Amino acid sequence: MRFGFPIPTRGPLGTLDTIRRMARAAEEYQYDSIWISDHIVIPKASTSTYPYSADGRLDLDVAQHYLEPLTVMSYLAGVTERPAIGSSVLILPYRNPMLVAKMVATLDLLSRGRVILAVGVGWMEEEFRALNLATFKDRGALTDEYIQILRELWTKEWPTYQGRFYSFEEVRFYPKPVQKPHPPIWIGGHTKAAIRRAARLGDGWHPIGLRPPAGLYPEEFAKAAADLRSQAEAAGRDPKAITLSFKAPITFTDGAASGARTPFIGTRDQIVEDIQTYQRLGVSHLIFDFAGPSADAILEQLHRFAEEVRPAVRARP
Repeated sequence: MRFGFPIPTRGPLGTLDTIRRMARAAEEYQYDSIWISDHIVIPKASTSTYPYSADGRLDLDVAQHYLEPLTVMSYLAGVTERPAIGSSVLILPYRNPMLVAKMVATLDLLSRGRVILAVGVGWMEEEFRALNLATFKDRGALTDEYIQILRELWTKEWPTYQGRFYSFEEVRFYPKPVQKPHPPIWIGGHTKAAIRRAARLGDGWHPIGLRPPAGLYPEEFAKAAADLRSQAEAAGRDPKAITLSFKAPITFTDGAASGARTPFIGTRDQIVEDIQTYQRLGVSHLIFDFAGPSADAILEQLHRFAEEVRPAVRARP
């Protein structure tokens, strides 16, 4: 099992000092990955449904700054040596696919092959409009096409693509990424469309769970993973070649919770049991959101997990 965590890049915690300290902690505590989220602008008024809250609203101060993910990932490539550097998730329809391919290939080179590109289709229609994009309703089909373009550019000597949204013929594209055949492309999202995209086009599935209505509690996750494997087989792909990851909040408690309990909220032993449950369901990479009011609070949790939970997971059969 591999473990990672997101580095905050928005609001009061989205500072150079915090990013640098989190990166240093990832190295010191030997985390396997660090992750950066994506928004370009936050419209003042939005009626779009946020998929990770019970009331469908994004709880975010529109006046807060929000750092650009590929820029931060480039910085992280220069100040770390070991952990994978991932986007969670890069909204692919916001950007020109050829430019994304160039930036990610460059980043893979500078990081010596540590990039994981997790992508999503986006959910905020107002953000699409602010970017002068009329593609919100076609964002799923657009994302599928852009994923194919990335692979074409990264792997072919003379890339060529003819699609509904984008076309080009025999261009020279270098550098190629360090990772072969290319950096893994993980598909974000928990919807049926996201699972279908992961089965057909993804090197991994990267859902966020345990944040109603996006639950993905063990039974629900098991059904979704089975559906993904079935669709992958139907598409002529090897399901075992698709990485199953899971991103979720984590909270330590002093006493064991009784009765119904949300996974990853509990004592060390309960959290270890939860990790093993998802591991049995096929998850090989867990990304934990160590929330806290300050950088010090998050760093304390990162240390506690590395010292108490991770050794216990690896010690048990």
